[in-house]
Amino acid sequence: MKHVKKVSRRTRVMAGGAVAVAIAAGGFGVYSAGAATEAAPAAAVAADAADGNLIQTNHLTIEAAAKAADAALDEAEKQNQRVSIAVVDRNGNTILTMRGDGAGPQSYEAAEKKAFTAVSWNAPTSELVKRLESAPTLKDIPGTLFLGGGAPVAAKGGPIAGIGVAGAPSGDIDEKIAQAGVAALTG
Repeated sequence: MKHVKKVSRRTRVMAGGAVAVAIAAGGFGVYSAGAATEAAPAAAVAADAADGNLIQTNHLTIEAAAKAADAALDEAEKQNQRVSIAVVDRNGNTILTMRGDGAGPQSYEAAEKKAFTAVSWNAPTSELVKRLESAPTLKDIPGTLFLGGGAPVAAKGGPIAGIGVAGAPSGDIDEKIAQAGVAALTG
């Protein structure tokens, strides 16, 4: 017969608590209840000190994204267009989306996809539509939409955001509205 080591109540409670936290966090991987808490800050300092391990990127603030979206919406109103406008960051994550009064239900998602496409390739989506002639499978990349209406925002030589507009009767009009948003940031 095997002898089972008797574990104290305190050890059982602590182990049970650690398991509960890991489960609540949806944890995967390895957890250690006795891990040193000072290891993480030391690792962070080492990573900060190693120049080759880090890069810095530029991102729009929410204020700048709102300024661009407002300028695009103003342009849409001047042109009597009912559109949705999306602004995404360099990584394609949506910063904000505005669905203008009377814009169609499809325009919200289309604006986000156009913004994502523009920032992904750092080019207006009207130019990217032309690339489909030589590379038709580009349109199969998830989350993209190769229609006019997306414009990249660049700073310091690289893309930092994308503005997408959808809902006007043509991609050319959508893109002119998106360019008004870019101009509000760069002009």
